[in-house]
Amino acid sequence: MDKLRYPIGRYSFEGMTVKHREQWISDMEKLPTQLREALADLDNEQWDTPYRSGGWTVRQVTHHLADASMNSYSRFKLALTESNPTIKPFNEERWAETADSLQASPEISLAIVEGIYARWVLLLRSMQPSDFEKMFYHPEKGSQIGLAFFLGFVAWHGRHHVAHITSLRDRKGW
Repeated sequence: MDKLRYPIGRYSFEGMTVKHREQWISDMEKLPTQLREALADLDNEQWDTPYRSGGWTVRQVTHHLADASMNSYSRFKLALTESNPTIKPFNEERWAETADSLQASPEISLAIVEGIYARWVLLLRSMQPSDFEKMFYHPEKGSQIGLAFFLGFVAWHGRHHVAHITSLRDRKGW
């Protein structure tokens, strides 16, 4: 079950080197294309198939990626433009249960991901190494989160959810 839930493993952060940073930015740059390819030629029934028992459907995973992208990009911008801002968490489970997450075409959220990631990659490539030391406060976790850690997490998060879709496709022979 853990392999279905975490098909690429859990996120771990061991610091950020220049090589890590470039790899994570590259991963983010590739994500919209990888997501588009993962969703290619799926129909409504396949979109509404959960990637694992008790997990979200392909449709919900796609909309979650858009929701998370909007929130995460905002967190980056806040940390870059304010001194240690407190971010606003969002309830991912409840967001995944709203009508738009259950009914809208994944294409709508794919367009959001494409737009946000295009801007985000441009922003990331403009940042100085010291910018990645900036932090925001996450009130639910009760901790400071640095942009270096968060960049690695965001890159992992995208690969993680695309793998939910691609591993489901592989298992189902789609």
